[in-house]
Amino acid sequence: MEIIIGIFLFIIGTIFGSFYNVVGYRLPKGQSILFPPSHCTNCNHKLSALELIPVLSYIFQKGKCKHCHQKISLFYPIFELLTGILFVLCYISFGLTPKLIIALTFISLMIIIIVSDYHYLIISDEVLITFGIIFFIEILIINGLNNALYSLLNGLLAFITMYLLKKLGDFLFKKESMGGGDIKLLFIFGMVLTYPIAILSIFVGSLIGLPVALIILWKKKNNIIPFGPLLAAGATILLLFQINLDSIINLYK
Repeated sequence: MEIIIGIFLFIIGTIFGSFYNVVGYRLPKGQSILFPPSHCTNCNHKLSALELIPVLSYIFQKGKCKHCHQKISLFYPIFELLTGILFVLCYISFGLTPKLIIALTFISLMIIIIVSDYHYLIISDEVLITFGIIFFIEILIINGLNNALYSLLNGLLAFITMYLLKKLGDFLFKKESMGGGDIKLLFIFGMVLTYPIAILSIFVGSLIGLPVALIILWKKKNNIIPFGPLLAAGATILLLFQINLDSIINLYK
């Protein structure tokens, strides 16, 4: 039964991952996420149902558009596959519990953020506001009003802390050290992960980001590094391992 559920979540994850690619790619440009339907960005060929099958369509088409034979970015199947895997890992971590719903929602947001921030260095306010409302409703239904209000307090504390870190970075580097989207993202982290773990995600993301930053600087030859994907990676790790303040204290002891 567990294997069947895992396979189901993987398939659902790849399907949603395909949609999240569209959201992350179109929304920052002010485009509709529904119209026009999925199409080849080179020849505008409208994709058929078979061409929309996550991962497999890329393999069967050998990574090219059937109509104009333009190469399709490997970015799309990778994130479809990644979303499917993360959905399964959420199930392994949380099982069939109410927390699984919050975890899957959180992973969905992380994928969209990685796509949009990687392509445009933008984390859309519309995405953060929408998911913030969804998280509040989920926490309210699952854990009650007190916990939902407490999650908002955690989010506010995380937001303020990130804002102060940005101001410190601006002062030290004499330029914009991080985007406003990163600060707002910490509000979401605080809501879902609690304030201490949201702050920890900054350090985990920075640790992950060190080798990534070196690679990006070497390839792109500039000093613009999207911090959102690194924060998302750090937060996702903490979520999947269910790291909380108690586990940190126990580890310290």
